[in-house]
Amino acid sequence: MATLSAYPDPNPNPFFLFPTTEQTIHSQESLPQTQHHPSSDTTPLSTPPEALPPAPPPSLLHLSFNQDYSCFAAGTDHGFRVYSCDPFREIFRRDFGSSRGIGVVEMLFRSNIFPLVGGGPNPQYPPNKVMIWDDQENKRRCIGEISFRSKVRSVRLRRDRIVVVLEQKILVYNFADLKELYRIETFANPKGLCAVSQGAGSFVLVCPGLKKGQVRVEEHYASRRTKFIMAHDSRIACLALTHDGRFLATASTKGTLLRIYSTADGSLLQEVRRGADRAEIYSLAFSSDAQWLAVSSDKGTVHVFSLKINAGSPGTDRPRSASDPVTSPHSSLSFIRGVLPKYFSSDWSVAQFRLVEGSPYIVAFGHQKNTVIILGFDGSFYRCQFEPENGGEMTQLEYHNFLKPKAAF
Repeated sequence: MATLSAYPDPNPNPFFLFPTTEQTIHSQESLPQTQHHPSSDTTPLSTPPEALPPAPPPSLLHLSFNQDYSCFAAGTDHGFRVYSCDPFREIFRRDFGSSRGIGVVEMLFRSNIFPLVGGGPNPQYPPNKVMIWDDQENKRRCIGEISFRSKVRSVRLRRDRIVVVLEQKILVYNFADLKELYRIETFANPKGLCAVSQGAGSFVLVCPGLKKGQVRVEEHYASRRTKFIMAHDSRIACLALTHDGRFLATASTKGTLLRIYSTADGSLLQEVRRGADRAEIYSLAFSSDAQWLAVSSDKGTVHVFSLKINAGSPGTDRPRSASDPVTSPHSSLSFIRGVLPKYFSSDWSVAQFRLVEGSPYIVAFGHQKNTVIILGFDGSFYRCQFEPENGGEMTQLEYHNFLKPKAAF
C-alpha cells in the first residue's frame, strides 16, 4: 500500500533546466544553528588553515546516469551531487549535513526534479519514502512524497511516468499528479532491477518476472500488452533497454553470457560471452544507435560488444553486411562449432578497458564518437575510446576523482 502527499505550492512544470551557477545548499533543519559554513569567497578566519583538519570525502551510496548519458547523479552520506559528463564538471551539490544519507537519486534528463530516497546508516529521509525534490531556484525543497510499507529499492523516470521498485512489487505513477496507474508483482528483486523506454508515443517497461531467470515485458502502445521471456536459467542480475525500448539486454547471476532480445516478440537476437568464469555484472548499456553494448563486472574489465541487430526501423532486425563495422571476434576454434562446446563459437568483446578490481563500476556511452564513460564507487570518472574496426584495448582519454573538492577539478 502506498500513500501520497503533495506539499503546498507544487511546481506545475517540472522540466526546468539546471541553473548554470555552481552552489552548495545546506539544509538548516539538519545542521546545528550555531554552526557556520562560509562560502569559498568569504575572507578566511585568522585560524591557520593547517590547524583545521581536512574534511573526509563523503561515502558514495548511489550512482546513476540520466536518460541520455549527458549527466550523472551521486548519492552520498551527506546529500547528493549532479555532474555533467561532457565536459566533465560538477553542476551542483546539495549537502544536508554530516551523516544525512541519500541512497537513491535519479534524474529526468536535465530537469530540476529529483526523486530522493534516504540511505546509509543515517538516512536523510525514510528508506520507505520517495521524496520529490524540486531544485528550481527559490524553491529547492521537497514538493511531494510517496510512502510505502517496505523499503524502496530503486526509482525509474520518464517524462510521463515515475516507476517505484520494491522488493517484490513495482508501482507505476503518472508524473503530473502522482496518481497510481497500476502495479506489477515480481520475483524477489533486492537490486531493484527495472528499465523503462524513453521514446515518445510508446512505453516499454522490463523487470524480473515471477520465476527465476524470467523477464517481464510491459508494452504500452494503443493498449497494454504483457509478455514473459525465459532469458536465463539463473536469476536475472542486470538488464537494460535501448532508448526506444525495442531491444533488451540481460545477464544472469552467472555473468558469463549476455543475451539480446526483441521486446516486440521476445525472440533471442544475439548472445555474447563476457568470459568463462562466474562474475557479478554491475551494469549494461546500449549505444544510442544500438550498434554496441557495454558491460561492467566485478572482474575489473569493461567490455564493448558489437551487436548484429539493425536498429533502423521496426521489423528489420538482421545481421550486418560485410561493409558494416567489425563484429565481435569468435574463438579461433569456431570452425569446429557443433563438435566442441558452445564456448568456442561465442561472440566475444571487441574492446576492453582494465580497471582496479574490487570497486563497482557503471558504464554508458559518451556523446563523443566511440567513447565509453565509466563511473566507480571509489569516485573515479573515466572517458575511454575504442577502435571499432580493429578493437583491442581502449584508450583512456580522461580521468577525474569526482569526490574531490570542486577546486581540484
